[in-house]
Amino acid sequence: MRRTRWILMCFGFAFLIGSQVCAQEKADTLPEKSQYGFSGDEAGEESRPLVIKLSDDGKKYVRFILWGQIWARALQNNPGTLGVDGQPVDWTTDIGIRRARMLAYASVSPRFLIMLHFGINNQTFMNGGVPGGGDSGNAGLLPIDPNVPILFNDMSSAKKPQMFIHDIWNEFKVTPELYIGAGLHYWNGVSRLSSAGTLNFLALDAPIFNWGNIELTDQFARQFGFYAKGQIRNWDYRVALNKPFSVGSGGTFDPVRERSIAFNDQNDNWATQGYIAYQFWEHENNKLPFFVGSYLGDKKVFNVGGGWHHHPQATSSIDQSGGKSRHDIGLLGLDVFLDLPLRTALGKAAFTFYGVAYRYDFGPNYIRNIGIMNTGLGRGTTQNGPGNSQPMIGTGNIFYFQSGYMLPKNLMGNLGGFQPFGSLTISDFEYFDQSTTQYSLGFNYLISDHRAKLSLEYRRRPYFENFIRTGGAGELILQTHIIL
Repeated sequence: MRRTRWILMCFGFAFLIGSQVCAQEKADTLPEKSQYGFSGDEAGEESRPLVIKLSDDGKKYVRFILWGQIWARALQNNPGTLGVDGQPVDWTTDIGIRRARMLAYASVSPRFLIMLHFGINNQTFMNGGVPGGGDSGNAGLLPIDPNVPILFNDMSSAKKPQMFIHDIWNEFKVTPELYIGAGLHYWNGVSRLSSAGTLNFLALDAPIFNWGNIELTDQFARQFGFYAKGQIRNWDYRVALNKPFSVGSGGTFDPVRERSIAFNDQNDNWATQGYIAYQFWEHENNKLPFFVGSYLGDKKVFNVGGGWHHHPQATSSIDQSGGKSRHDIGLLGLDVFLDLPLRTALGKAAFTFYGVAYRYDFGPNYIRNIGIMNTGLGRGTTQNGPGNSQPMIGTGNIFYFQSGYMLPKNLMGNLGGFQPFGSLTISDFEYFDQSTTQYSLGFNYLISDHRAKLSLEYRRRPYFENFIRTGGAGELILQTHIIL
């Protein structure tokens, strides 16, 4: 029944969008980007947004955005990884859905805005779905015996993922410098990358540790709360009071190394977060919270910012005598973003740079292993675990840098643009005995700027044994990316 409602809703949206677009084909002018747009619309060639006008002057409207990101991968698994047949597997090749989203925001008055964002993420050939996802043979994470009748609760965990709400909030304009809102929101603190938009990344994807609470005390980087945002001269700010999701069963004590290890614990405390940036050059649009990864030479931006997230007594650990201690989650970030247009004889070009320093404190020796769209099974023979998992979030310091250069626009004629990029991560977690570095290299083939592009990235990750780095593994990803 729930799935039927989602399908009917999507068909209704599609009908409304199609009707409005057809009705606007004879229009003489495009809608003003400043009226319907948000940060990132400036990047790239002109296109008509999917807008339904609710008044003759267009000041009352609903805008829709749809996008999909499909990944095809060849990844080297961590040592000791098992495949779906239970046998060791060194390499895995697959194709899956990284993101499939729909976003709508509506303004029925210059003083009110409502935003809805839903979709799915991270569906592979063997996971990312829901129980009872289908009976046509894919075993997923659950072995299926052909001699045993199939029950709906025994079927593949890969199929028919449940769409869920990413964002839903109501916003009110108080003054031109102050907007307040409430809901399940993405007005995050800590860093620019903590509120990164997925429509216009410079690299193929975010490094993930930019969302320090991902899928624990948040819902895919969102929490319930109240927020305030705005711009005062050159200052851009966002602050929030949130009620994080209550998760976890607490940490442990390691008797071998004789140290406490913190992890998330149940609590009902409120959290505060914020991010403040100084904009030296052009100001960015802050109608929506999504920060842009690259403006492709259409905007000159140089920002320096910093932020925090503080959640009191959100983790706990056990000491040697069995006593329980609680710890605050305290996340700090300081970053710089540069997007510099360059004019050449072959048209516009652009240099983009982003650097951030994080200081994360989740309590003593806190560590989380994460593998995006991980299809590896078993426990693995390293401290990473199976598949493409790696120590990604923990108490300690993380330094991250990414840079890219969009080649002159006319270099490839009508074939599109080309943007090589690279990233470097330096992680120093309290849990391990040494710090580590990792990198990625790739390029974006900009068929129609960020609206249609192909991205290819090679990334390298470390793996750990006995608390030191003993090797590494690679992963090659091809992404197709289209926005409507």
